[in-house]
Order: sequence, then C-alpha cells, then structure tokens
Amino acid sequence: MSGFHEGYEGPWARQQPIHQHGPESSAERPPRPQHIDWHSRYPDLIILQGPATERAVALTFDDGPDTEWTPQILSILSSEQVKATFCCVGQRVRSNPDVLRRITREGHVVANHSYHHPNLTKLTREQIRTEITSTNQAIAQIIHRTPRFIRPPYGALNRTVIEVVQELNMKILFWNVDSLDWAGLTGPQVAANVLSHVSPGSIILMHSAGGRGESLQDTVDALPYIIHVLRREGYSFRTVSELLGQPAYQ
Repeated sequence: MSGFHEGYEGPWARQQPIHQHGPESSAERPPRPQHIDWHSRYPDLIILQGPATERAVALTFDDGPDTEWTPQILSILSSEQVKATFCCVGQRVRSNPDVLRRITREGHVVANHSYHHPNLTKLTREQIRTEITSTNQAIAQIIHRTPRFIRPPYGALNRTVIEVVQELNMKILFWNVDSLDWAGLTGPQVAANVLSHVSPGSIILMHSAGGRGESLQDTVDALPYIIHVLRREGYSFRTVSELLGQPAYQ
C-alpha cells in the first residue's frame, strides 16, 4: 500500500464508484470562515463542534464505505474501543453493504454524505433533495435506520442546501478540526493537524475511503497515535450523537 503513486489505479480503485465532482480538493472547499458564518446564522441546524464542558471529542470519517480502507479503520477503532461517526456516500453504501453493516454492528453512527459526492451548491433544489434522500434510502434499506445528520461534500453550503435540509428535518454536520488526510500528507503530518487543533468538544474530520487511485495509508498509520495521545491527555471518544446529546437517526 505504501507503494501507491500518482495515477495508480489498482483493483480497488477501479471497483469503487467515483465522486461526481472529483475527490476532496481545496478548489471545491469553501474557506472555514464561511462555516463559522453559516453556523452563526443557523446555530441549531449547523453543527461545528460539541459542548466544551468536558474533555470529549468525536472522530468522523467521510467518503466510505469501501472494502480497502474502511475495514482497516474499523479494526483500529475496535482494537482501541473507540466509537466514531461515518459519513457515508450512497453509491458506495450500495456497493459495499456488508461494510456498512459492520459499521453499525460495531457500535458506530452512520451519517449521510450524499449519493454521488457532488458539490451540492452546484445542483438544483430537486437534485439536492434527491442526493440526500437517495442516500437515506440506501442506508435505511441496509441498517433499517435513517440518518439524521448530513455532511455536505466538500463542506459546500448555500441557502438552497440549507432549506432542503430543513425540509427533510435533518442537521448539517460540519467540523472544527480538519486532519487534511485527503491532501496526501504523511502520517505524522495528519496527526499533527489533529493534535495541534483539538480542544474539548472537537469534531474531527478524517476519511475512511479515498477517491480514484488515492491511498489513505497515512490515515491508518496516524489514527492509533492520535487516539493514544488524546487519551493520555484525558480525552474520551464519542459518536457525534453522544457528543451532542442528540439522536443519530430519524
């Protein structure tokens, strides 16, 4: 796995459905101040972090499930006895139902991350609704529960997306700590991005699947170290619903 290089497309890369607007990229991501601004306007709808009243954090993993990286991350979480939140892409849910079942069987929470991973702000109102509801349906058909949290791909948000989410009685799940593990960093760099920004109530963004030809080996390498250091500093790990004291499913 460490032998992945730019342009590599092994069997896994060919099998996984690709993102509609490409893998994670800085070009699609809005600057963080926009997240803060949206949260200030809709504090009950848009979540950036949990309460800072105790030393607890939530690990969240986007873009899965797949059959390569998601199982490795699940095995680490199981070994460390940590529960997390997985923001899942609908088309990958349909491709990998057994991995989704494992996520819930092992006590993790499932959230919605759209069906094709498009930038929702580039879609019509009806397309946005379809992206979200199709994912909810795909998840519900497998685990018999409908997610309450939606994480918009790339963190891209506008008023139309907000209105659709409100109509669907869901919550928008952002983050306040970004590992940047999608950006091709080393394991130590991923860990440093997390550990240098964590505070009580943090929601930490990581990934459990890559786009075409991407490796998340550095995420797999960094995750145990992140868990060990935070535990040593007195932090506990919770699902987003536990951190917020809100139901995970509708």
